[in-house]
Amino acid sequence: MLTQVAEGVLVHQSELLQNNAVAVQGRDGVLLVDPGIQGDEMACLASDLRELGQPVVAGFATHPDWDHVLWYAELGDAPRYGTARCAAFMQEVLADADWKARVAEGLPPEIAEEVPLELFGLITGLPAGTTELPWDGPRVRIIEHPAHAQGHAALLVEERGVLIAGDMLSDILMPFPDLGAADPLDDYLTGLRLLEDVADDVEVVIPGHGSIGGADQVRARIELDRAYVHALRDGRTPDDPRIGPTATYGKDWLPAVYEWQRDQLAKK
Repeated sequence: MLTQVAEGVLVHQSELLQNNAVAVQGRDGVLLVDPGIQGDEMACLASDLRELGQPVVAGFATHPDWDHVLWYAELGDAPRYGTARCAAFMQEVLADADWKARVAEGLPPEIAEEVPLELFGLITGLPAGTTELPWDGPRVRIIEHPAHAQGHAALLVEERGVLIAGDMLSDILMPFPDLGAADPLDDYLTGLRLLEDVADDVEVVIPGHGSIGGADQVRARIELDRAYVHALRDGRTPDDPRIGPTATYGKDWLPAVYEWQRDQLAKK
């Protein structure tokens, strides 16, 4: 079900991973960001948009993780944008003759057969350095940064005061630095600084996973993520509620992810 979180901005949340698909209303239809993740959820999203009389006129993938580059035939054939690096990463994935089997191996087993891969990863890369999304709707600023994944970008819907943060600023998931990068922690801190630069313009923050936050949550989530990264950098155990005993999501697996991050960084 689509829920309005700001004027002209609606969110559809998946059940398993609490992915937030975002629809931004424009002149002739919507910009759809990160739709996912199961076929029936995307069919519901397409149905909701039809009932609103809002065709999809553009798509955007905030980054090339599998759950952010999905699509569904009923959503139409609008251009699906991403940063140049995001698109290049996906082109490399799709160039492998066995890409579908490799992607399927990485899906959560409980939903693997329900994730549609027919239109997976078909991203049109915007020219490097593009800072504004090309579409007929409210101005959407692209904030590309090196945190979390290659070609990651947040979107700031300026007229609505909405920050679509991609896989950052979540209230249920701690930071996931790109551990394949040369300097993943500095990259993550750079991304947080770039988001902090626009924090005063944000009334609503939409993370890739988890709950929508208000203006009071933007800097609080930035600081929580920064504290986690600093703890990883300094070799300290993070004092983070998302992996603590009071966590409401993922308490059976997120602490193990933290330990894996710690061990991988120690090896680097």
